[in-house]
Amino acid sequence: MTTQVLSGFSSLRLRALDDHLLAERSRADLSGLSRFALEFLYFGIKEARACLFAGLFFAAVFLVPRTELWGIPRYDVLLIIALAIQAWMVWAKLETMDELKAISIFHVVGFALEVFKTSGGIGSWAYPDFAYTKVLGVPLFSGFMYAAVGSYIIQAWRLFELRVVHHPPYWMAWVIALLIYANFFTHHYIGDYRWYIAACALGLYARTTVIFRPFDCERRMPLLLSFILIGFFIWLAENISTFFGIWKYPNQLGAWSAVHVGKWSSWSLLAIMTFTIVANLKHIKERVHVPA
Repeated sequence: MTTQVLSGFSSLRLRALDDHLLAERSRADLSGLSRFALEFLYFGIKEARACLFAGLFFAAVFLVPRTELWGIPRYDVLLIIALAIQAWMVWAKLETMDELKAISIFHVVGFALEVFKTSGGIGSWAYPDFAYTKVLGVPLFSGFMYAAVGSYIIQAWRLFELRVVHHPPYWMAWVIALLIYANFFTHHYIGDYRWYIAACALGLYARTTVIFRPFDCERRMPLLLSFILIGFFIWLAENISTFFGIWKYPNQLGAWSAVHVGKWSSWSLLAIMTFTIVANLKHIKERVHVPA
């Protein structure tokens, strides 16, 4: 009962915060450094709120002991926590069922990639610890790391009231997204074509602009820049996760070393693929302008 009360209280506080962040307001009297500081503050608050799932999940990654918790292996504990966070966000109406379906797609897509990358013939990285919920050598919680990216984009879209101008035709966006995903598999056999795909994406999204509202004024950013920034912060999270031994690359088995900066490009391409899935949600399509 106490847990339900606390959960209900926290969801009410979050919905109140969301109402405040989305409220119509005007501070035409502000300019210069004062305006920059206020907009930057609200931008940071909205970003932190959009990272709710990722923040809670990665907090668990850092806090759950590597050995076990209450006799449960770490990877299994992380799965339980991820499922609980996701269920709570839907129950608290912080995510809709349609958004949950999209996030589930990210989970499945990410898990399939993890199974391939950790397989014996590839061995790009490994999950060294024991878990009851490992399937084909991959703990089930791993898919939530990809779902966290989708959750962030969905939440940011709502909180920043995003609109996209000059989005390419959906079929072209889907072709690029599928090529990106396929290259994660095929580059082990027929060569890595990520830079050719990135060049195609650059041309496809060159005119695309994202319009967002940090405070009371709309701001613009090239959509490609947002992909690069998302990729960078995922790369940072990956460095932290490998430092805590959640998974390891072959060059980290003896002692930890930074994840190769080339992974930044991979994560930026993954952000494009994730964005493509999110952009097809019915309530988000209304904010996407595709030139005739």
